[in-house]
Amino acid sequence: MSARQFIGTKAKEMRKKSAQTQKRLSEITGLPQSTLSEIENGRFTGSLDIMERYLDALGLQLTAVEKVQRLPDWDELDTLFEDK
Repeated sequence: MSARQFIGTKAKEMRKKSAQTQKRLSEITGLPQSTLSEIENGRFTGSLDIMERYLDALGLQLTAVEKVQRLPDWDELDTLFEDK
């Protein structure tokens, strides 16, 4: 899972946990609902300012951590080269 997908999944979880809709958070943050959807679906490629504004409204923050490199397990090798 990419970092964008992880952030999006966490944002969606927090939004649902707080019983908020994307429409309501769009009104609160002043960001288009389509942008919030892009963030939650891991497809957002815009500015950190926009990302932080949405995450802040959800009570989340961006944090930089050291990247962990991991080699795939033997059982995962077949799935790494599948056509999706």
